[in-house]
Amino acid sequence: MKKNIIKQILTVAPAAILCTGAAAQDYPSRTLRMVVPFAPGGASDLVARILQPRFTELLKQQVVVDNRSGAAGNIGVEVAAKANPDGYTILLGNVGTMAINANIFTKFPVKPLADLMPVTQVVDVAGSLVVHPALPAKSVKELIAHMKANPGKLNYGSPAPSSANTLEMHMFMLATGTQAQQVNYKGGAGPAMIGLLGNEVQVMFTTFSSSVSHVKTGRARMLAAIAAERVPALPDVPTMREQGLNMAVGSWQGIYVPKGAPVAVVKKLFDVSHETMRHPEVVKRMADSGVTIVTSKSPEDFGVFWKSEHERFGKVVRDAKVPTE
Repeated sequence: MKKNIIKQILTVAPAAILCTGAAAQDYPSRTLRMVVPFAPGGASDLVARILQPRFTELLKQQVVVDNRSGAAGNIGVEVAAKANPDGYTILLGNVGTMAINANIFTKFPVKPLADLMPVTQVVDVAGSLVVHPALPAKSVKELIAHMKANPGKLNYGSPAPSSANTLEMHMFMLATGTQAQQVNYKGGAGPAMIGLLGNEVQVMFTTFSSSVSHVKTGRARMLAAIAAERVPALPDVPTMREQGLNMAVGSWQGIYVPKGAPVAVVKKLFDVSHETMRHPEVVKRMADSGVTIVTSKSPEDFGVFWKSEHERFGKVVRDAKVPTE
């Protein structure tokens, strides 16, 4: 009896391995979707639209960008996490959805660290401090003076309570002893930026890529780049550190798949992501938008970085006394 069972296992196992190998070899055989957990107009959507044509070319299958905004990006994360882990749904996650949200939305059913698998980081997006052109401030020092002379009278745009942009504003006000009124926008940085252009809010922190085009056309004024060094897309704008405040919170983004995706699929997406980020047109478009290309050495390396960012922003949330839900 035991011999028959062992014989069956030895007969079936190689066939199962061959089937798994064949499935990985055939991947992908149909359309893929890249879930972006924010509305169009923000940094995540911009990066996805730059990646999409090259991903489509390299994978030899159409890649469709699927904007799923809501709940500070949690809706899109949930869509991706609960998808079939076959590699046909990929998520473009960022620092807010993947490292900050879990420290604030403690009751949300999806836990990124447990329900998603890291593939690779793709970019790091510098931040920016921007104001409406009607505001007289031309520098960070002048903005601080104006806010102290008018405590609580300015409105600042908030893409979500858990966004890096909102945390930066909390950090800024704590460091400078200033006050402003928070105005929340649904959908991410895009809608919040529209609020600033319409003078509904007068100041906000946002990703460089969300503001650079409006700054170039004069519809917004950038007072500082939130980065370690000046950003080539606007080299005349000084960094926050140059103006006396030690702030350099980047908004990294990376590729994820649902937990349980085959190792061969993760490797395929890792390789395609890296080849995409080396393409000259992708490099140029990212640079023109103030986006820095940063890739991981391996999925495991990205996972270590991701966990460290989750822990780092947990401390920021606690120090800034951001309410949890």
